[in-house]
Amino acid sequence: MGSAHGQSSRNTRNTHDKHDRQDRQDRQGRQGRQGDDPLDDFERREVEVAGVAKRVYVSGAGPAVVIMPEMPGISPDVARFARWVREAGFSVYLPSLFGVDGAYPRAEAAETVVRRACVAAEFRAFAGGGTSPVVAWLRGLARAAHAERGGPGVGAVGLCFTGNFALSMTLEPAVVAPVVNHPSLPLDDPAGLELGEDDAAAVAERVRRDGLKVLAYRFENDRWCTGRRFAAYRALLGDAFDGRVLPDEAAHPDPPPFFREVVGCPHSVVTAHLVDAAGHPTVRARDEIIAFLADRLTLPPTSFIAT
Repeated sequence: MGSAHGQSSRNTRNTHDKHDRQDRQDRQGRQGRQGDDPLDDFERREVEVAGVAKRVYVSGAGPAVVIMPEMPGISPDVARFARWVREAGFSVYLPSLFGVDGAYPRAEAAETVVRRACVAAEFRAFAGGGTSPVVAWLRGLARAAHAERGGPGVGAVGLCFTGNFALSMTLEPAVVAPVVNHPSLPLDDPAGLELGEDDAAAVAERVRRDGLKVLAYRFENDRWCTGRRFAAYRALLGDAFDGRVLPDEAAHPDPPPFFREVVGCPHSVVTAHLVDAAGHPTVRARDEIIAFLADRLTLPPTSFIAT
């Protein structure tokens, strides 16, 4: 009886060891496809606006585009998107707003990065908070980028937690090409907009007065960016709001752990849930964003081919 029990224990340990090895191999495989990104092809700057300094990663030539990171930070997928924009003929300005720059998005970030951002004074994550104060700093970054790069104005691309920041930034006259990707704030109001009442009225007036267009993307059943939120944007902006919806099945089936385990639904159209294959709906969305930026920032027409 004792011998049988010992054999059973050894079999159980062997089974657990086998599963542990497989889990490690699976994790290593995912990280091998997409590990941390050193961001060493970007210039690191400390940019100060109104006495507040933040790190900004800058690269490229041509009209400026401010690309804001999604949760949980400047991931390899966010950097990949920034490089695609750069390769299309733009200067990209990628500010560090939260998280570890270049880090692969692991599920543990929910316990640190997300919680810190939700209570930070710079952000308004919940309904009733109004416009996030960090947007004033981002407007200053857009002014500085326009002064440095020139042209008719600056593009602004928000992603997830920063999605609506691209619209809020239009209160800076230099911002002429806002792209609002799967905006998740406020987290507790699926029909809400992360805008104070005065700012909402001012944004609507700026869009109307200057003929701005606002390009936006979401997946159909994204629980963080719902159809009700897109309806609220359309109610505010009318036909100037171009909200485009992708089917859930277009999302990458194996995103990084943070998106699989914490986000838990198709969400990040041009980053974590993008499928990098010619003609794929998410790649078409990426190319539509680049074409929108080129049109609003008057780049000469080119045929963009990702590398």
